[in-house]
Amino acid sequence: MDGSTAAGDARALLARLDAGNSPLPPQAQWPQSLRTATDIVLNTPMATLLLWGPQLCQLYNDAFAALIGQRHPVAFGQPVHQSWPEHRAFAEPVYQAVLAGESRAFVEQPFAMAPGNPEATLWVDITYSPVHDEQGQVQGILLSVIDTRQRRQTQAELQRRSEASILAQRDSEERLQLALEASSAIGTWDWDIEQDHFRADGHFAQMHGVDPQQAGHVPIGIYLDGVHPDDRAKVTHGIGHCLRHSSEYNEEYRLLMASGEQRWVFVRGRCYRNAKGWPQRFIGASIDITERKEAEAALRDSEAHFRMAIELSPAMHWTADGRGRANERPERWKRLTGRHTMDKNWLGLWHDLVHPEDRQAAMDAWHYSVANGTQYDAEYRLRTADGSYRWMHARALPRLDDTGQVQQWYGMTEDVDNRRRIELALRDLNETLEERVAERTRALAEVNRRLQSEMHERERAEEALRHAQKMEALGQLTGGIAHDFNNMLTGIIGSLDLMQRYITAGRSAEIGRFAEAAVTSANRAAALTHRLLAFSRRQSLDRQRLDPNQLVNSLEELLSRTKGEHIELSLSLTPDVWPVNTDASQLESALLNLVINARDAMPGGGLLSIETANCSLADSPAGSTLEQFQPGDYVMFSVSDNGAGMTAAVLAKAFEPFFTTKPIGQGTGLGLSMIYGFAQQSGGQVTLHSRAGAGTCVRLYLPRFTAVLAEPSQAPAFGEAPLAVAGESVLVVEDDPQVRMLVLNVLDELGYVAHPAADANSALALIESPLRIDLLVTDVGLPGLNGRQLAEIARQHRPQLKVLFMTGYAQMAAERSGFLAEGMDMVAKPFSIDLLANKIRDMINQETLP
Repeated sequence: MDGSTAAGDARALLARLDAGNSPLPPQAQWPQSLRTATDIVLNTPMATLLLWGPQLCQLYNDAFAALIGQRHPVAFGQPVHQSWPEHRAFAEPVYQAVLAGESRAFVEQPFAMAPGNPEATLWVDITYSPVHDEQGQVQGILLSVIDTRQRRQTQAELQRRSEASILAQRDSEERLQLALEASSAIGTWDWDIEQDHFRADGHFAQMHGVDPQQAGHVPIGIYLDGVHPDDRAKVTHGIGHCLRHSSEYNEEYRLLMASGEQRWVFVRGRCYRNAKGWPQRFIGASIDITERKEAEAALRDSEAHFRMAIELSPAMHWTADGRGRANERPERWKRLTGRHTMDKNWLGLWHDLVHPEDRQAAMDAWHYSVANGTQYDAEYRLRTADGSYRWMHARALPRLDDTGQVQQWYGMTEDVDNRRRIELALRDLNETLEERVAERTRALAEVNRRLQSEMHERERAEEALRHAQKMEALGQLTGGIAHDFNNMLTGIIGSLDLMQRYITAGRSAEIGRFAEAAVTSANRAAALTHRLLAFSRRQSLDRQRLDPNQLVNSLEELLSRTKGEHIELSLSLTPDVWPVNTDASQLESALLNLVINARDAMPGGGLLSIETANCSLADSPAGSTLEQFQPGDYVMFSVSDNGAGMTAAVLAKAFEPFFTTKPIGQGTGLGLSMIYGFAQQSGGQVTLHSRAGAGTCVRLYLPRFTAVLAEPSQAPAFGEAPLAVAGESVLVVEDDPQVRMLVLNVLDELGYVAHPAADANSALALIESPLRIDLLVTDVGLPGLNGRQLAEIARQHRPQLKVLFMTGYAQMAAERSGFLAEGMDMVAKPFSIDLLANKIRDMINQETLP
């Protein structure tokens, strides 16, 4: 029968134990030692009983339940004396001895199962072993029980058969062998000493390494060869003692199997003498007790585990009887106090070791706990071996008997001297805390005052530095603008002055070249303004979807003429490059500026390379001049040369406006600054890598455009300005007389009916009138109401009115997408006559607003 089957009924009772009235605590609160011991009991095939706790409650297996008959299952979980009151006189002294740490064993001990009925007497071999808890204290008793009734009957039968006849004896032995084979016994033997004939059953022979067929034909010495070598002398000595003294033979020893396995056996035998008193026969039987031995070893290991855990604990564990006399003190206690003997009057010894100032309180607490059976908890100073005192924290729990009297104390004493010293130090620290905080506060206030003063001085110095840097940059910027604009204004003013002189002199046919010079200078001024707007990110971008490779290929002829014949041009365009969404003219201008810079850096010739590539960037590229960066997909335009390159000082200022290394008149210093502004306004990046003598590489990164390609719009054809259709009327609102006069003359030349207004109030009067107005052309910056506000009010009167704004404000032109509504458009000043005429025509031709 396996362990799970053998423990089936007992396991069921154990599962329901918490729901019963057992004095044992709920199983969730059981210590590990009780769990381990219970598991051993339930899984051993031998009849086993565990008594646990102050009331020695019973936990047993199914084999034990089969022995006790009608007392099962009532006895499970109940105090032992409650179930076996008639055996208390015998058992109580045994229990006390085992609880004190001793072991007891009894052979063929009778137990009357039914008083007055001798037939119901149970004969058993029984051993009592102590079971320790985690603190090494005895908390339970383990009983191993062997039913000897069958054995007694067997021995009696053998004795009777021996005296009757050999034949009857053999018949009895056969029946005995059958009975043994039906049980868990190993077997029996019969040694005829006079004839030196050793007979054993087949199982006994096999266990001792003897061929079962030779069981009755070999001497006893062959059987002894199967005994473990370490136990062989003990077995031989025990047999000899039994033969000499005709005593009962009881022995436990190990058998060494052929497989190397070891099995424990318990043997019992008796020597019978003949009429002359000589040893005649030695008869006995044996059983396998390997499982019991393994259970005992497991209990010993558990006890060692508990003792080790106690030794590793920082506290000192101890036990004492109900009157406070110590049973045992740990070695640490002896080393701490220097007292190596255990005086019976230990309470008095402890009294003498306690500090006089703490003695009365500690003793009062102890006597109170003893009198009331309550937990003891006290802190006191204890004199150590070197004469000094250390703080100790002692705690103890009592074990009470059925009458409520203390039977045993289980205690622990912990050295808390370091903790108490820390507490005293903290108490002293807290008492002086306010004074130290005030002192520290004063010191911090002084440090803070000095820091504030230093911060103010640093802020003034930094502000002065920023102002100086700002004035330097502003001076450089204004100086560059003034220089270039003075040159351009000189061309414009001089040309206009000469034109007036020639007209006055009647030489009108000769003024064409001066008019062309004035227009050229004016266009240069507009281009300079455009570059400044690009640097400041205020230019108006006409965004559209572009194929980068197509744009570069379209510029190849222009770039080839620009670079000169002494420079080789190399295009490396990545196939399937992503599209971008930007202003084509601005991108063309940026690439052309970079090619011109590369050409100027290679006066003696060299290689100019232009590349495109797809890039997925997680971080801002090395050499980037822009602080803001969005990870994502970009298209890279690279322009590189192997020319003169830049020094570190030049590289640091390369993007500053009007900074140039070219001679006066050969560069404005706005090329790279314009690219810088264009890249940032486009949401991209620009990087610059250069080294003196090793060439320069500029990379422009523009975001990948992923929107669906829209139908291409029809680009306006700028040529001859389109004329008005009969009756079309335009309201012009402009506060600058010269600009207003210019726009009115353009409209008049194109055949439009023009209505002028100098401000919003004048324009509203015309809007509210019944005049026909097909388009409102208004400046954004008007006195009073601005042009955008005027458009809103005008549309309240004329919801379908279309509006064309004119503006010289860079910010307004750059933010046109957020400024314009449906049916509105914008032109940035300065603008050409053709651009204005085409824009007016396009606006009027648009479908009427819904």
